[in-house]
Amino acid sequence: MTANNVAPTLRVGVVGAGARSHLALKAETAANRGKIVAVVDPSPDTPRRMKLRLGREVPWYQTVPEMISAGVDVAFVTSPDDTHDTVTVQLLEAGIPVYLEKPLAITLTGANEILEAAYRSGTRLYVGHNMRHMNVVRQMRQIIQRGEIGEVKAIWCRHFVGSGGDFYFKDWHSQRRHVNGLLLQKAAHDIDVMHWLAGSYTEQVVGMGGLTVYNQVTARGGQGDKLMSEWHSLDNWPPLSQTGLADVIDVEDLSMMLLRLESGVFASYEQCHYSPDYWRNYTVIGTEGRLENFGDSEGGVIRVWNQRTYYNPDGDRQYPIVGDAQGHNDADQLTVDEFIRFVRYGDSTDTSPLGAWHAVAAGIAATDSLRQGSTPRHISAPPAKLRKYFESNQQRIS
Repeated sequence: MTANNVAPTLRVGVVGAGARSHLALKAETAANRGKIVAVVDPSPDTPRRMKLRLGREVPWYQTVPEMISAGVDVAFVTSPDDTHDTVTVQLLEAGIPVYLEKPLAITLTGANEILEAAYRSGTRLYVGHNMRHMNVVRQMRQIIQRGEIGEVKAIWCRHFVGSGGDFYFKDWHSQRRHVNGLLLQKAAHDIDVMHWLAGSYTEQVVGMGGLTVYNQVTARGGQGDKLMSEWHSLDNWPPLSQTGLADVIDVEDLSMMLLRLESGVFASYEQCHYSPDYWRNYTVIGTEGRLENFGDSEGGVIRVWNQRTYYNPDGDRQYPIVGDAQGHNDADQLTVDEFIRFVRYGDSTDTSPLGAWHAVAAGIAATDSLRQGSTPRHISAPPAKLRKYFESNQQRIS
């Protein structure tokens, strides 16, 4: 399907009826003119879940080829991470534009196969790095672009994942075979943001971390066929009192990575899955000042320091964070809106499959470093033809 050959009402297919499948509902707005007409998921509870969400029954299929044969105009891939490459390649080769939930894939081989399939088929690929549409991120980028802190030299990100026990250690997220590691599954968001703020990609990484708390929890058994929303609660505290953790846990709950970007910017990322609070804190330091966010949603603030001083907790300028009152719910809608415009009209996008590739490349390399004695890992760029194609909004430029 090309931008000049798009149905007035888009028939939307969903692959994976789990927690993130709600993204497809955002295609059903009056502006987006989409309608969910098919869902693929192995769970026998899928028809009930979809009827509960939509208020109507939706045809349910066991395989992607069945859904393709039934007929859809676009597809949302929100299945477990280790299925992303196989599922997305099938859809792209069938000519069906794809909204792919991040991460792009859990291996570089899988990530390369997805980009190659999009290039080969000419079918539109969109990777849902929704944080590029979060107000806090866009404001930080605008501050940088206005030159308020000079040339960026360092970016630090601390990620307090207060819901980590519920989100990542009670279902398939807890196993390497499904996610590789949480420096990929979770940190792909922030790696992409740091790349976007710096205007440059990572060329070398070092990782360090381990499974430090949840390996001590003995109340296992997992959550069966339930969805995360059915067990998530702020009452699940402190971490060592958690129950219903997955039987197999072999991913890290505390991880750190150091990054050197192609531009010479240095960056760091720290992730903890058992902190009491849940938010991200970025510090960006330039040649003429620095910025830092306090809170990452409605009610938070970005502070800028660009005068020589001692301790000044308020900064020299303050920028309130607006929107995103429900975490990244606002950004989810904006991201889906952008995907639909991209499919319908070929509009340019702020998200980028190339950026998604670099995010997983850095996350994969850092995870490998972490598990192999924290030795440095170098990252090579994808082939030039793919870089040119995705930098040109998925158009072949001679």
